[in-house]
Amino acid sequence: MSEETAGALFDEGGIKIMPGDRRFAALCRGFNPRWQADPAYVRLVRTSEEVRAALQQAVTEPSPDDRRDRITVRSGGHCYEDFVCSEDVRVIIDVSLMDEIYEDPDMKAICVEAGATNGDLRKDLFLRTGRVLPGGSCPSVGVGGHIPVGGFGLLSRQFGLTVDYLYAVEVAVVDENRNVRLVVATRNKKDPNRDLWWAHTGGGGGNFGIVTRFWFRNLPQAPERVLLTASGWSWSQMNKAHFTQIINNFGEFFATTGKSARGRYGPLFAILLLTHRSQDKIGLIAQIDASVPEARDRLEEFLTAMDKKAAVGREPLTEAYGEYPALMGLDTPTMLPWNTVERLLGPVDNLRCGKHKSAYMRKPLPAHQIDALWSSLALEDPDTKRDAVVQIDSYGAAINTKKPADTAVIQRDSVLKLQHQVYWPAGQDGEDQLRWIRTLYKKMYAPTGGVPVPDGHKNQRITDGCYIGYPDVDLIDRQWNTSGVPWTRLYYGDHYGDLRKIKKRWDPLNIFRHKQSITPRRRA
Repeated sequence: MSEETAGALFDEGGIKIMPGDRRFAALCRGFNPRWQADPAYVRLVRTSEEVRAALQQAVTEPSPDDRRDRITVRSGGHCYEDFVCSEDVRVIIDVSLMDEIYEDPDMKAICVEAGATNGDLRKDLFLRTGRVLPGGSCPSVGVGGHIPVGGFGLLSRQFGLTVDYLYAVEVAVVDENRNVRLVVATRNKKDPNRDLWWAHTGGGGGNFGIVTRFWFRNLPQAPERVLLTASGWSWSQMNKAHFTQIINNFGEFFATTGKSARGRYGPLFAILLLTHRSQDKIGLIAQIDASVPEARDRLEEFLTAMDKKAAVGREPLTEAYGEYPALMGLDTPTMLPWNTVERLLGPVDNLRCGKHKSAYMRKPLPAHQIDALWSSLALEDPDTKRDAVVQIDSYGAAINTKKPADTAVIQRDSVLKLQHQVYWPAGQDGEDQLRWIRTLYKKMYAPTGGVPVPDGHKNQRITDGCYIGYPDVDLIDRQWNTSGVPWTRLYYGDHYGDLRKIKKRWDPLNIFRHKQSITPRRRA
C-alpha cells in the first residue's frame, strides 16, 4: 500500500521523490554543480530490501522517452564526471540514508552501509570500536563510491587501502531476465560469488550493481594521537630552481627512504600542494602516528629532507606543528587540517565546478614533468587568477605489500599519486579552466601520448596509469590521449579482461553503465 505526501511516494521501494517536491532539485545534482540531471524521479532508500524493490521497479517500468534511459546510484555525490547526474538519467537511486555502522556477529566483521560517509567512519567507527578504515580525508565523500575504487587516505601508507580489509559486500544485481536479487559475496576462496567481491576491490562504482553493505575484518586500531605539520613556501620568493628542488626532494624521499612498509618512514604520510602562483604559497602537509617510536624525529627528518638545497625558507602556517588526539570532530583520525587547505586553495565547498585528472608515479617526477608544471603554474600572465593545484600524495609502503592480483587495484608498486585540479564558479562555462588543465596534463605526459601509460621496459616504467576514483573522460578522447593505450588499461591494466567477465556474469544487460563503465565481455 503506497501513500503520497508532498510530492513523494512511499512504498516498498522507499521514498520516491517526484518533480515538484522541494527536495527534487537538490537530489538532481552532484556535489560538483557542473553536473545536473532531469530524471523521472529519485529514490531515497533506507534498507537493502528497499534497494532491491526500487531497482526492480526501475528495470521493469517502461522508459518515458528514449533520451532518458539510465539508472544510476549515488552515495555521497562526489563523482568527478557525469556518471550519476546527466541528461540521459531516468532514475537516481540515492543510498545516503543507509548510513549505519555496526559490529555484525554473524559475519564476524564490522558492517558499513553504503550511504555512510568518511565523516561517519571517523566518528562512529572510532567511537564504537576504536578502529579505523584508512580511507579518504573529505568528510562528505560516501563509502559507496569511495571503497569500490580502492579508496586511500592519510593512514594508507601505514595500514594500506580500504579494500585491503574488505571481507564481503552485499549487492543488488539484475539478471538477464530483469529479475533483481541481493547477493552477498565474500573473499573466501570457496565462495561461488567471490568474483563479485573482487570486482569491488578496485573495479569502480556503478559497474556491477548497487552495493548496499560492506563488511570489514581485522581493521587496525586507530592512532591515539598524531603528529601533524603544515607549512609552505611563498610564491613571492620562488624561482624555477627552488620549485624543481622542492619537487625533487619530495619525490626522492618517498622513492627511496619512504618506500618500504617496514622502513623508518613507512608510517609517514605527506602531501605537496603545487598551487598556481596566484595563490599565496605552495603547501606541505605531513602526518605520522605519534605512538610510532621516535615519531617526532622521523617527522623532523622528513622536513629536513624537504629543505635540502631548496634555498627558500619554508614558512609555518597556523597549526604548523602539533600533537593531536585522534578524535577531534569529523577530521579525525586522519587530522587533515581543512582550514589550512582552505588558506592554500580557497574554500572547499560545492559552489565551484571542477575538473580533475590523475597519475600514479613509480619514480620521482622527471624533468619534463616539472618543466610542464612550472610553465602552467608559474609562467601565466601575473594578473591571471587561477583556482588550481596539482596535489602530490605520498604513496606506497603498506599499500605495496599486496600483490596486484589480490585486489582489482593493480597499481601496487607506485610511490606517488597525483591529482590535477582546477575550479571555477558555478554558472560559468569553465572553457578557460578546461583548456588550462588539459594542456598542462598533455604537456606533463607528452612523451607517452599525453597520458601516464603503465607500460614500457621495466627500468623505464615511470608512470602507472590513472586512478578510477578520479575519473576523467578525456582519456577516451583521441585529442587528449594520443598514446594508443586505451583508457581501460590506464585504470585497470591487465585486470580489465577479468572485470569484463565479471560484468557479463552479474550485469549481463549492462544496466549499470556510463561513459567509462566496464562493458560486458561478449560471448565467443
